[in-house]
Amino acid sequence: MSKMMDDIENQRDYRRIGKALEHLAETWGDDRPSLSDLANQCGMSEFHFQRVFQRWVGLSPKKFLSVVSLEQAKQALDDQSDLLNASFDAGLSGPGRLHDLFVTYEAMTPGEYKRAAKGLDIRWGWHDGPFGKTLLLATDRGLCGLAFLDARGEAECFRDMAERWPEASLREDPVFTQDYMDRIFAEPESIQQDRGIRLFLKGTEFQVKVWEALMRIQPGNYTTYGSLAERIGMPSRAARAVGTAVGANPISWLIPCHRVIRNSGMLGGYRWGLPRKIAMMGFERSGQGLRLDVAG
Repeated sequence: MSKMMDDIENQRDYRRIGKALEHLAETWGDDRPSLSDLANQCGMSEFHFQRVFQRWVGLSPKKFLSVVSLEQAKQALDDQSDLLNASFDAGLSGPGRLHDLFVTYEAMTPGEYKRAAKGLDIRWGWHDGPFGKTLLLATDRGLCGLAFLDARGEAECFRDMAERWPEASLREDPVFTQDYMDRIFAEPESIQQDRGIRLFLKGTEFQVKVWEALMRIQPGNYTTYGSLAERIGMPSRAARAVGTAVGANPISWLIPCHRVIRNSGMLGGYRWGLPRKIAMMGFERSGQGLRLDVAG
């Protein structure tokens, strides 16, 4: 009975912190909200809110706000342009250490997929993760999908991801995908190169180019859609096309589309919700651990 009560309390705290993140997303371009504002959004006293926030997010509300704000995002874009260029210039040939994990990838064009699809076996499973309920899809050739639970529910989120592989055989196997989950969210120092993360991508040549560029952005760094276009040899006015490819990213977090913001420092969109994007930005900028359920 005690464990059941603890689980209920934990879920309630998850939802409360999610409300605080939703408020941050809604007021991103305004003055930074106060501790009192955030506590009121969650229906909690300031003292209780600060204690719960610190427990789940890993740092105080004040510290979190100092690393995720419009002013901070603008400054990061200015300060990190040289770092971003250096990370692009380093290239991505062979196994590379990307965002503190060993990540490599294999890409398949839609034509190649059509020829090989019927022999493709995809296993999937839902898991608890630091950014809420997490859906993984994987083949023997690598991870091919990473999504998060949102307001549509598990069945609809799964259908959305499964439709990307219409000819493949999909079967539920959370034991198989748990190994990926353990490595994706492990402490960086515990990842060995021979146990790194291999991605198996299906996309057009342009999409894969954009996704590869995203993987060159280091943790805590931001870029814009226009800058991303220029880095793959296109004019900055191609930002809209790049944004569409970013939105089609099949493997969230590992292909870090959450690191793309607008020139103004505003958040832009995020397939799995702006509160979750803010959680990811705070995770990387603070160097702290987050455990947040922002599924809505």
